[in-house]
Amino acid sequence: MITTNQSSKKITDITAYLVGGAVRDQLLERIIVERDYVVIGATVEQMLSLGFQQVGKDFPVFLHPKTKEEYALARTEKKQGKGYTGFTCHASPNVTLEQDLLRRDLTVNAMALTDSGEIIDPYNGQKDLSDRILRHVSPAFSEDPLRVLRVARFAARYQYLGFTVCPETMVLMRNISKSGELKALSSERIYKEMERSLTEQSPEVFFDILHQCEALKEIWPELNSVWSKHVKARLLHAAKLSSNVAVRFSALMLGNQSTKEKREFATQTEQIALRLKLPNEIKLIAVKATEITNTFHQAMELSPKETLALFDKVDVWRKPELLEALVLVAKADFRSEPINNKNAINVSDYPQAQYLLSLSEKLRAITAKPFVEQGLKGLAIKEAIYLARLSAIKTINAKGIRQ
Repeated sequence: MITTNQSSKKITDITAYLVGGAVRDQLLERIIVERDYVVIGATVEQMLSLGFQQVGKDFPVFLHPKTKEEYALARTEKKQGKGYTGFTCHASPNVTLEQDLLRRDLTVNAMALTDSGEIIDPYNGQKDLSDRILRHVSPAFSEDPLRVLRVARFAARYQYLGFTVCPETMVLMRNISKSGELKALSSERIYKEMERSLTEQSPEVFFDILHQCEALKEIWPELNSVWSKHVKARLLHAAKLSSNVAVRFSALMLGNQSTKEKREFATQTEQIALRLKLPNEIKLIAVKATEITNTFHQAMELSPKETLALFDKVDVWRKPELLEALVLVAKADFRSEPINNKNAINVSDYPQAQYLLSLSEKLRAITAKPFVEQGLKGLAIKEAIYLARLSAIKTINAKGIRQ
């Protein structure tokens, strides 16, 4: 029980409990990112009188006047329409804590904590935490299609602790996937869950779970059709190489490009990016990766003119950070290839990366300034820079910098 005596107008006590993810992560000894509270036996008027600021539109959610943490009145939900927004909520002083916890998705998220440290656990969340099981609280789980993505995300987050999805819950997730309810999810909401999963230590688990429950077929059919150990390995290697969501997502977007012409695959990537409404940064890197990853693998064999054309294509002169990201995607792709894993003496060795990055740095140092000082103008400057860079590549390669 949490007592609030903030008395701008009058002094009143409210009974509130820490709930959901904060309780779960405290028991798992993880860092708590945010704290949410549920308030029992209170009214909207009472919360406002205490100085809380109401922010919820569909149900009463308030910000604490000092901590700005969220406090929601206890509520029940009833499915009325399609999708994750098709619910009507009933908040009342008569709704009990157990009723409020019952509407939650997983047992590990349906626990509450009092200010004295007592765990309120009506649905055996502590046992499932101990058993490392992600299990639905009730059959009402099936009413919200977003829960399919949320469970997959939790599976990715807690994979390192050995968590698995309960078989019965997986059945419900598969039924949701087959029901057509996933089509009610907005592209923005789907991408948001993907993005959050891609920040996790084992992002490949998210997509693997969606593949198993047939949700991936509904929300990303192109990826579903090529999902394999190779694709999973590429994403896993990308995650080891970089925490950048753009790098991880782009590695995933490569799919199985060996089955398609490069131009066709890049076009498909554009279409997927538009459908999923990807942020521009991720779209740019993903499309470029599908266009030039194989060329990166052949970087050591490119002629000086081909090398310059490659650098022009990725606009290394204005966006060197783009090259850095694309090199990481290519390195993840190289490491995931079964033939490389089998034959390479050191799988982590990808000399193309250092070659491209070092070479681009040297070439960027060749600028217009000395040619302007020589009196050159317009296209003559551009041609002089091009020839100087071409000469630099020949000189560098002749010295064996590639090696």
